[in-house]
Amino acid sequence: MSSQHNKTSVAAISIFASGGMAAAKFVVGIAIGSLALISEALHSSIDLVATIITWAVVRVSDKPADEEHHYGHGKLESISALGVTALLYVLAGGILVEAYSRLREGTPPPTISAVPFVVLVIDIVVNLWRARALHRAARETRSQALAADALHFASDVMGSCAVIVGLVLAALGFWWGDAAAAAAVAVMIALLGLRMAGSTVQTLLDRAPEGAQEKATAAIRGVPGVIDVERLRVRMVGSTTFIDAIAKVPRTYPIDRVEQIKRKAHAAVDAAFGDADLTFTPVPVARNNETVRDRIMVIARNSSLAIHHVTVHDLGAKLIVSIDLEVDASMRLDAAHDIANALERNIKEEFGEDVEVDVHIEPLEPELPFGVDAAPERAQAIAAALAEFAGEGEIHDIHNVRVRNTDAGEIVNFHCRAAPSMSVIKVHEHVDAIERALRRAFPSVKRVISHAEPPRM
Repeated sequence: MSSQHNKTSVAAISIFASGGMAAAKFVVGIAIGSLALISEALHSSIDLVATIITWAVVRVSDKPADEEHHYGHGKLESISALGVTALLYVLAGGILVEAYSRLREGTPPPTISAVPFVVLVIDIVVNLWRARALHRAARETRSQALAADALHFASDVMGSCAVIVGLVLAALGFWWGDAAAAAAVAVMIALLGLRMAGSTVQTLLDRAPEGAQEKATAAIRGVPGVIDVERLRVRMVGSTTFIDAIAKVPRTYPIDRVEQIKRKAHAAVDAAFGDADLTFTPVPVARNNETVRDRIMVIARNSSLAIHHVTVHDLGAKLIVSIDLEVDASMRLDAAHDIANALERNIKEEFGEDVEVDVHIEPLEPELPFGVDAAPERAQAIAAALAEFAGEGEIHDIHNVRVRNTDAGEIVNFHCRAAPSMSVIKVHEHVDAIERALRRAFPSVKRVISHAEPPRM
């Protein structure tokens, strides 16, 4: 069952219960002349009005956001609760005035019989059931309107008990018992209204729910990749918790990694709050463990430049940086030189004017052209040559050789194995020697792509 259907059903059932009990108490109160019972009937009538308002409001409050209400319609529940509170104060004031008048004038006590007691006991049982059902629905759906309705019916139980005490006092000969009970009902109504008004006004003023900020902050900080939460704000609109968070993330992370962090933050907040709407703003920041190479890569990426083979030499008093910068092969030299100079300036701004920067300009490696698999005998010949050039050296087990013909020439891919203890630079040197030997033996080979891996266990 959906939360909207649950809220509407509970509110609708409550309407019939409120109407029936209010009518019964009013008729009996008039019949026996009990101000306390009439006051409680009027209180129930206000509850009936409140329940009708609640029933109407919950049908609208769960509607999704639209072009005019970007945060949905949940505030209607708070507004309806505030309106019901005003009705309660009007009722409480009227009852107190009438109770004071009866106490001053010495109005005769009501006629006592078993009927009012039966009605009040039934009313207590019904109100306890309604209060429990409404409280459960309010807790499940986080509906402020249903919570206010549940509080009403819980107070009705106390009011009915006060009326019973007043009738008992009247039966024992204390003429003022009924009027005093009516005044007690009015005071209970006023205290209820005060409690409701405080909670509702705080919601309308966007006061953050108690503990919500700490819980949301902890949930977001627990997401891998989040360095810290710089700022976080929480507000309630109906049953939805809206959270605005500004979180620090490493500036070296690519965009897709930051987007992944954002998705995980949404999942973490949903798990913590159930119904939450998170606005997550990532702020890239430098981490304390960033290397010089990391910082240079960030500079290049911010300028959308393709660089590789970044080498850094720290001479103590001086930092020397060399970079390979890839640009469009058809670009004019003066334009490419301007790009290189701009990169050098950005690096000097980051590290200081004393840093020495050398940028090597080279053509951007084009995408490999469309090709087809070479003839089997050609692939076998190249595979045999690769095995011969590798020989019994450090690189062995040449396998998975693929040869493709393209307009630019032949493209060769192969896998090989090396000792797991070998360093990457040593593996690269040996494989590079094999690749050079292959291109000398087969001049039509445009490019050789190798993949070295340790022996199979």
